[in-house]
Amino acid sequence: QVQLVESGGGSVQSGGSLSLSCAASGDIYASSCMGWLRQGPGKEREGVAAIDSSGSTNYADSVKGRFTISRDNAKNMLYLQMNSLKPDDPAVYYCAVDLYCSASWWAPLAYNYWGQGTQVTVSS
Repeated sequence: QVQLVESGGGSVQSGGSLSLSCAASGDIYASSCMGWLRQGPGKEREGVAAIDSSGSTNYADSVKGRFTISRDNAKNMLYLQMNSLKPDDPAVYYCAVDLYCSASWWAPLAYNYWGQGTQVTVSS
């Protein structure tokens, strides 16, 4: 059984920064890929960023240069540093685990386990 618990969401002004964390427990393999996905109001869930066990990363075009994903394998932690937040960024952000490191890192169906989500709000 795998449990993922996100923290760090909140409200910030446009242009501000937030840092999200995800604590993973259970049968998380060191080789697993992990990702952050988000779902905004009236939108489909979408991949934001993903990272493999070696630290290689992928980002959605909309967040490249603004968001940074990282992980601490020893602590089973996943992070997302979000800078220069925009009015398009508000959403519920989910931490997720892809046990098999699918090439389709952006697709929600690639992920086997999910956290409960944390809300990010950006005010103008």
